[in-house]
Amino acid sequence: MSYLDFCQNMTQFIQNCPSMFHSVATIEKELQAKNYTLLKEKEAWNIEPGHGYYVIRNNSSICAFYVPQEITDYHFQISASHSDSPTYKIKAIPEYKGPEPYVRLDVEAYGGMIDSTWFDRPLTIAGRVLVETDKGLENRLLYIDRDILMIPNVCIHFNRQVNDGYSYNRAVDLPPMLSAGEMKKGSFDEMVAKELGVEVSAIRGKDLFLVNRQNGLVWGYENEFVSSPKLDDLECAYSTLQGFLDADHTKKVDVYVCFDNEEVGSNTKQGAMSTFLKDTLKRVNAALGKTSEEYYRAVSASFLVSADNGHALHPNHPEKNDPANTVFMNQGPIIKESANQKYTTDGFSRAVFASICKKANVPFQCFANRSDIVGGSTLGNLSNTQVSVHAVDTGLAQLAMHSSFETGGAKDPYYLYEALKEFYNTNIIIDGADTVTFD
Repeated sequence: MSYLDFCQNMTQFIQNCPSMFHSVATIEKELQAKNYTLLKEKEAWNIEPGHGYYVIRNNSSICAFYVPQEITDYHFQISASHSDSPTYKIKAIPEYKGPEPYVRLDVEAYGGMIDSTWFDRPLTIAGRVLVETDKGLENRLLYIDRDILMIPNVCIHFNRQVNDGYSYNRAVDLPPMLSAGEMKKGSFDEMVAKELGVEVSAIRGKDLFLVNRQNGLVWGYENEFVSSPKLDDLECAYSTLQGFLDADHTKKVDVYVCFDNEEVGSNTKQGAMSTFLKDTLKRVNAALGKTSEEYYRAVSASFLVSADNGHALHPNHPEKNDPANTVFMNQGPIIKESANQKYTTDGFSRAVFASICKKANVPFQCFANRSDIVGGSTLGNLSNTQVSVHAVDTGLAQLAMHSSFETGGAKDPYYLYEALKEFYNTNIIIDGADTVTFD
């Protein structure tokens, strides 16, 4: 497969993931196509060598693993990404009525998005709805595949400061317009019920978010760029998943995890700081008939690749990046490092991942923030609070992070795929922080 085909497949994957719940459902379909078996947290786990399995928490985080026919070096090789992206969540009571005859939605920020990028573009909604049935409550995915919302800018004649660094007020400027008068207060839930084929009275709960309707695309005269909603972090979720699915799993237990709630701190029951990964690994250990002592020994020899996008040099603002540790699109995965441990990379884990990239003939780059700019945290150090392993924070270089429509290099998803496939194909034998052998 060419990098271009891979990138176009990725944009279709992202299009199928309008919410974190859809992201997990889409990943699940990919796993099922490779004959992975669903395990439920509330049930006993029966695990057989030579098979792949997955478990889902909250319908928004997913963890898959493969147990080979023979484990000769018992440890875990893990990749982590996240299923969520910055957007706006619709509140439980969803509507503002007025000013007459308008109907607007009451929304609040989920994560740290660039507000201005959400104006004057077709939007819709997606997420999950809990509906009452004759047997109790049932979860339903919702995606209205139509242009139904818009957040209109104030015309420049009434807002002369808009080009002078205008500060948007999210409670005043960001409510999207649902109707100019044809719909009334209460119409939102009626619309949701109609889409789900239920009565309004059956709706018991909902987690619904705004969705940018623009489809991703590869562009540029030489097909250099890819732009899409949610590149951060579905670009990494897709590339690491394909590397996991296409690898030859031998000698150790390979793990793929995609967490929810990275954009709001990860401190939830399904986030990177939750017990989700730890619970899964401990249950795998028990199902394989191994002791707690064997689990701790396995964890000490394990390795995590945290994959979450980073900042390419901006062509108009190169001064924002560190002059030495600067990264670019289409030049391979980036290895992110921070002295204050916002990233989990250290010299040891950098050397391991760089060696894997070299084995895969994949270029890689080194990223650090300017010393006077504090970067954001990501998955590696957060997941390490529960499962403490050698770990590297990597990702792909992109522009306009947290915009509603982000841009990256078209070659980079394939580079990350090749690197992760090699990661899973390689048996990484770690002895403390002293030696590493690649088998």
